Amino acid sequence: MRFDGKAAIVTGAASGIGRATATRLAADGASVVVSDVADEPGNETVEIITGAGGTATYVHADVSDDADAAALVATAQDRYGGLDIAVNNAGILGHFVPAADIPLEEFDRIMAINVRGVFLGIKHQQPAIAARDGGAIVNVASAAGHLAQPFAAAYTASKHAVVGLTKAAALDHARSGVRINSVCPGGVVTNIAAHLDLSGMEDAPDPHPLGRSAQPEELANAIAWLASDEASFVIGANVLIDGGLTLKLG
Repeated sequence: MRFDGKAAIVTGAASGIGRATATRLAADGASVVVSDVADEPGNETVEIITGAGGTATYVHADVSDDADAAALVATAQDRYGGLDIAVNNAGILGHFVPAADIPLEEFDRIMAINVRGVFLGIKHQQPAIAARDGGAIVNVASAAGHLAQPFAAAYTASKHAVVGLTKAAALDHARSGVRINSVCPGGVVTNIAAHLDLSGMEDAPDPHPLGRSAQPEELANAIAWLASDEASFVIGANVLIDGGLTLKLG
């Protein structure tokens, strides 16, 4: 119970990495504010946590909205007495098209959720965590924050931005006791992956050297470690959890 008595926020927690992280933090003793825009599965995450004896509450929030980002922190403070851990996981992928063919509205929405959402999270989370004598913020970036993802220019740009934002914010707030890091997944078995159009690629070999995509729980394990005191000397790290995806040239 390494997070006993601590309060956490997890965005994009209705499924995938977010749900796995919320349930992992709760299993380790944290009281969790579960956030998403998908209300039914978001509440299901809460039910999973409370059914296992944990503590959680659901808040509908668009992470790109300043008032919603502030409300998540206020909920943690009002219900659980403060905030110790925040996981900025909410993100969207967009369609796989060449860069010049991305609709402007889609580009703006990807940047709003994936970058502005992380920025607003840090903006409101950091002062609250610092007021509790420190804690941790973990942002979910991507292996696409290190290399280019073909036909996903907006997504690639957004995840490069999250990597840079994580490093800069970690420097800015290190002395406040708030450690800011990110994880960079490769392929993960999530709802987003399930909705990709992979027609014609059924027989293609898995690009990961391990021969498979990650399970969400494998990302949750790393996020929980970064959020814990076991990672007390880690700041500004962008931890690749990609099954070796970025190790090779092609």
